[in-house]
Amino acid sequence: MEYKKLSLLDCIMLIMGSMIGSGIFIVPAAMSRDLGSPLMLILAWVATALLTVMAALSYGELGAMFPRAGGQYVYLRQAYNKLFGFLYGWTLFTVIQTGTIAAVAVAFAKFSGVFFPVISDSNFLFKIGPVHLQTQQLLGIIVVWILTFSNFRSIKSGAFVQNVFTFTKIGAVLFLIGAGLYHAFTQETAPVDWSLPSGTFSLGFWGIFCAAMVGSIFSADAWNNITFTGSEIDKPERNLPLSLAIGTLAVSVIYIFINWVYIQAIPFDAIQNADNDRVGTLLMQTVFGNAGMFLMAALIMISTFGCINGLTLSGARVYYAMAKDGLFFGKAKELNKNHSPQFALIIQAVWTSILAMSGSYGDLLDYVVFAVLVFYILTVGGVFILRWKQPDTPRPYKVWGYPVLPALYILAALFICINLLIYKPDYTYPGLGIVLLGVPVYFLIRKRGGGDAPE
Repeated sequence: MEYKKLSLLDCIMLIMGSMIGSGIFIVPAAMSRDLGSPLMLILAWVATALLTVMAALSYGELGAMFPRAGGQYVYLRQAYNKLFGFLYGWTLFTVIQTGTIAAVAVAFAKFSGVFFPVISDSNFLFKIGPVHLQTQQLLGIIVVWILTFSNFRSIKSGAFVQNVFTFTKIGAVLFLIGAGLYHAFTQETAPVDWSLPSGTFSLGFWGIFCAAMVGSIFSADAWNNITFTGSEIDKPERNLPLSLAIGTLAVSVIYIFINWVYIQAIPFDAIQNADNDRVGTLLMQTVFGNAGMFLMAALIMISTFGCINGLTLSGARVYYAMAKDGLFFGKAKELNKNHSPQFALIIQAVWTSILAMSGSYGDLLDYVVFAVLVFYILTVGGVFILRWKQPDTPRPYKVWGYPVLPALYILAALFICINLLIYKPDYTYPGLGIVLLGVPVYFLIRKRGGGDAPE
């Protein structure tokens, strides 16, 4: 039976909607404290933009070669072996995708509390030892399940929801930028010091710079989620690489511009000391007074809702692909009458709800910063490996600037990883541990007869 697939516009909206969550309104505060300079803050976002676009262009070649459900999982399996693909899927399910959905859902609930004070992290429904449930957590879990059930319908229906919220959130972000620019150009603001900070050219400073980029990298993450839906994209050989280039570039430009507006409209020391790091809220309050707090809360609720939907829609496609390889719950490989991986969506929602109730998802996400970058490096490296292993496989799109561009990405990402090992060992080594924990799980599955499906 024929069913409607994702168009180029759907793909771009899924990328942008998954990328833009709540991070851009919060992480600039911590980054500005670490970097101590407006110029370095902007450069960190520029560097993140370059990294993101370079990786996206490389993924475009792999996506056009293998337009299948599972995306990055499939690329790693093809370039290396099933173990590498499983370790990515394992980390995605245990922490990356589900942890991100949980964190964004609770962020949605947190800002809902601005309008409904009963929704609070201090309003407990029950508390038994370490197990507890707050109204904030409950609302986050409810939103996860609403969007999970919504995605039981065809992917085109899920894409429609995504398009509506992404268009709305882009409009809201542009409104934020416009309000900040209006304030900066109509009010007398302190001059910005664009000079380089002392010690800029020391190796230690660039270690701090790389550590600070963790915030910007994760605010720009989830762009690869579109690859998970490869088999459901119309003309994937064209639309997948094109949407990756357009979507990541558009969000990167928006992120750089928002940070420039923050710096122009708000004193830099105020950005560094924003209450609860809510720089976006500070900007709106600066422009609109107390009403700005409500405007910002509404903007973030729209942004996070669309982000949750995009992450929910795409993540389940990876578990579906793993199940077809015998590396996940067998029932997850089944599709419902709407061609949606219903059971994979349910399992994802169950584990997301547990993470949301545990309250530990924030720590888990910190731990996988390093691991996620390692998987990006391995996947981009797969471009080189597959050109050697499968030279005759059709490549409807070849990464622009090969071999220089993917090599530059690998070197830059490796440099960041090495610095994270040095400057953030408390987070990098546990993150690596989560990945490696998947190794015995993989061999246990193989011993029980799983993972024997053909490549």
